[in-house]
Amino acid sequence: MFTGLVQEVATIDTVTERRAEQSAGSATELRISTGFHHIEQGESIAVNGACLTVCESGDGWFSVQAMGTTLGRTTVGRWRQGSRVNLERAMSANARFGGHIVQGHVDCIGEVVGVKGQEGATLVDIKAPGGFENFLVAHGSVAVDGVSLTVNAFPESDIFQVALIDFTLQHTNLSDLKPGSRVHLEGDVIGKYVQRAMESYVKGVSRE
Repeated sequence: MFTGLVQEVATIDTVTERRAEQSAGSATELRISTGFHHIEQGESIAVNGACLTVCESGDGWFSVQAMGTTLGRTTVGRWRQGSRVNLERAMSANARFGGHIVQGHVDCIGEVVGVKGQEGATLVDIKAPGGFENFLVAHGSVAVDGVSLTVNAFPESDIFQVALIDFTLQHTNLSDLKPGSRVHLEGDVIGKYVQRAMESYVKGVSRE
């Protein structure tokens, strides 16, 4: 589990396509430079909000692989050498909970449709696929490329807005966003459970 508080903005060193050893198909292997210390094989790290498993690591780097479902639900397949990515290590049980519950399971890919400065903040409008709005409420939480943010407004039914302060712009890769940028979106897991419970309740009532 993660909290959406980015610990480092890192750079992808290499992107390699490999044949998956234990299953049919191919995998995308990423080697990422980092200032993290004591990274262990098998450790989970959120890379732009996608929970990936460390396959190998060394002094100042680690590698992860993505295949199948991950490539289909994320922008990992579009990353290239030099791409900047947000990193967060999995939360420890005794750590301060500073953001919100982020599982690292990307729900969908959104598209940035507007970026503008206003009153000391940068407002970013993001268009989300149909259905994702069910996980959003005004002033609720959403993870954008692994960053815990607050929903600021809903300019349109399929567009939500977040406000980025200078600290966020300086310590994440969200400063790179522009119209047309594609971002990972993860809705609040509490909202997902509420929606599922309500769907079950409504179905039960309709049968009576």
